[in-house]
Amino acid sequence: MLRTWFSIPLWKRVLLALVLGVVAGVLLGEQAQSLRWIGDLFIRAIKMLVVPLIFFSLVSGITAVGDVGRLGQVGGRALALFFVTAVISVSLGMALASIVRPGDGLTISLPAGSAVAPPPDRSLIELIVGLVPDNPVMAMAQGSILPLIVFAVLFGISILLSGEEGAPLARAMEAGSRVMQQMTMLVMELTPFGVFALIAWVAGTFGFAALAPLSELVLLNFVGCGIILLFVYPAILRLIAKLPVIDFYRGIIDAQAVAFSTASSNAALPVTLRCVERNLGVSNSIASFTVALGATINMNGTAMYLGVIALFGAQAFGIDLHWTSYLLIGLTSTLGAIGAAGVPGSGLVMMSLVLASIGVPLETIAFVAGINHLLDMMRTMTNVTGDATVAVAVGRMANEIDVEEFRSADDV
Repeated sequence: MLRTWFSIPLWKRVLLALVLGVVAGVLLGEQAQSLRWIGDLFIRAIKMLVVPLIFFSLVSGITAVGDVGRLGQVGGRALALFFVTAVISVSLGMALASIVRPGDGLTISLPAGSAVAPPPDRSLIELIVGLVPDNPVMAMAQGSILPLIVFAVLFGISILLSGEEGAPLARAMEAGSRVMQQMTMLVMELTPFGVFALIAWVAGTFGFAALAPLSELVLLNFVGCGIILLFVYPAILRLIAKLPVIDFYRGIIDAQAVAFSTASSNAALPVTLRCVERNLGVSNSIASFTVALGATINMNGTAMYLGVIALFGAQAFGIDLHWTSYLLIGLTSTLGAIGAAGVPGSGLVMMSLVLASIGVPLETIAFVAGINHLLDMMRTMTNVTGDATVAVAVGRMANEIDVEEFRSADDV
């Protein structure tokens, strides 16, 4: 029985749980509340992952650069493009969610005894000062994500500056990142049960109409990723690399297909690297460095998606957001996308830190988990295409790209 269960792809099990949860909620009505503890267990498991996953992923991503000199040259250009495109992506997500407002009309309230944390209302100076933790261990224990990210970035840079003496610690951080990715996959196995319980509670308590906005979320995700693919990346190719867009997409299509089907940046990494080198003419040193780093920290599709979900949750629970809330969404979505592991389902983990930063209940995850694989496929294809785009742009700026090979790109 267990062997049969685990032989079914996780996303199929999650979709089955979604359907069964709706049925159970309709049949049980208010009694579906008794199942909610299973969903709470799933949410607590996700929260358990956030701090160590972000810390190890960010530090290992920085140490993967290899040395400070390379970080300042090739790495600096790549990181700048990664950051700028991530900011554009999350801003796009928030703009789409603000215009369409998929969470309006749900008016969901939590059960008695549950409380919604008020949105942060801090001045810009307080926000900036709060970025630096006076005690990083306490910041980790309290789940203060932004101070944790600042500490992780400084820690990673310090390892690079330590040279050979810091090399063992760099390997330990890489090992820690891989361990946390494996733990993420283990926790993701709880997703069908968490989705079943939470969707049953939602359907039984608030009715079937509460599930209708799911189609709007899927549509917004595809529209947002489509805008990034059709406008943001071509702008980089034309304005920075000064290369034809059609040839680029012809050369990267194999990697896009693998990314879309597997919903994993890591799984698509070998194919992406092959396409960037053989089809797009980028040198091995630039391609291997930029694509590998991008698979770790460049998640534009995820950043856009986190911006959409954060506003959806605030709209669904009737939470009025302060201007600092939007700033926090931008920061945590950008940095959360950087810290996301390149494995299916990691977006759910990052979602919890974005929601928590603005006081939106984590029960929002219940609405998204059931359709997460559909969203993940398009997001991952967007992420992988972004890795290749930055590799081409950096290769062009460093004069380490065969333009003739790029222009003659063809599927291999």
